Amino acid sequence: MPVSRRPDEASARTGAGKGQGKGRRGPADPVRALMHRHHDLCARAVDPLEIAAGLEAHGVTDRTAARFRHRDVFSLAEELYARVPRAEEPAPPAAPAPGRALGVRMTLAALWLLPGALCAATASAAFRVDAIRKDTTVGLGLGAGGAALTLIALWLCLRRGPLRVRGSGRGGRMAHALGAGWLLGYAAAGDWLLSGLLDGRRPYEAAPAAEAAVLLALAAAPAAWCARWFAVRARRRLAVSRGLEEFAAGVRPLFAGVVTAFLCALAALVLAARLSVPGSPPAAAPLSTAEAAVVALCGLLFLARLLAVHGFRRAALSGIAVACAVQAAALATAAAARLPGAAPFGEPVARLTASQGAAAVPAAACGAAALALLIHAFGALCRASAHGDTGARTARAARDTRTARTAPDRAP
Repeated sequence: MPVSRRPDEASARTGAGKGQGKGRRGPADPVRALMHRHHDLCARAVDPLEIAAGLEAHGVTDRTAARFRHRDVFSLAEELYARVPRAEEPAPPAAPAPGRALGVRMTLAALWLLPGALCAATASAAFRVDAIRKDTTVGLGLGAGGAALTLIALWLCLRRGPLRVRGSGRGGRMAHALGAGWLLGYAAAGDWLLSGLLDGRRPYEAAPAAEAAVLLALAAAPAAWCARWFAVRARRRLAVSRGLEEFAAGVRPLFAGVVTAFLCALAALVLAARLSVPGSPPAAAPLSTAEAAVVALCGLLFLARLLAVHGFRRAALSGIAVACAVQAAALATAAAARLPGAAPFGEPVARLTASQGAAAVPAAACGAAALALLIHAFGALCRASAHGDTGARTARAARDTRTARTAPDRAP
């Protein structure tokens, strides 16, 4: 007889078997073993929805719940919530005053817009100062100062609001920072370095790098807004769903809409970056390969951050690591091809850059990694366990509000 890979499924089958063999001693209780196994989860839960999300994270599905004599996981979670004793629940935090809540939202909105505004102003001022003074020293100093302020603003955006990753250790934060730093560094100088390794030394062009920096900084605002919109709508969907399949079916269109909205925002931001940086392609020009590479990088970073925010930090880091590895491999093969007798190692990269340009390497690397993360996120972020902790509290508050509204109507 095959053994189930999931312990909860195995306990369900064992409980059912015991009930059949000992029917004279009383009805079987297959839920008891599950209740003891997940006692801590049930004791700390403030709502059955939180238990349902935790059970889903442990591999319990509606089919598994049927073996426990329940129609779905939510029904099973309601029984566990009712049977497991718990300490007195802490009082919910007081809702902020309307004026204070509006002030917090306005502050966050200004914080999301700050990196793009700083970077665009710095790039525009630095190029215009260089054109007037015919001296790059002042422009470099202005650009360095503006870049430092932009990085500080980006750090604040990632530490506050919907883009904040809670519970990540120092090692995880360091790995994410190194991966993102590599990708940003390649966006600034990777194409120039790769072209130099393949064709010899070339002058560094600051305009494409500045346009890439402005586009990346401007993308912080739509990324934060899309992340917040998705989290809020998913929690509302969790509050009204009565099954895992129903919740997933309702969240999939939300996730698809968020990704589409972010990509549409990037299309508008490309035009804004062109207008901000002198020497960029004309506003009516088609999307260049270099701009496509930056758009792919923005999509990769957005999906990685969205996964990390909802608890899938390993998947997010894997996507970033794949893109970094492809870019590093392209540079390594181009450098190895300069050695005597090693020219064949650099032929694939040389052919790609000869036909599509040096920016084709980061475009392919970031695009492929972003596509892989998109496929993974489409399944991972549509599960209740990705929104369970905060979503359960939101669902409870929504249900209490509905009960309070309907209580006068039920009174005799």
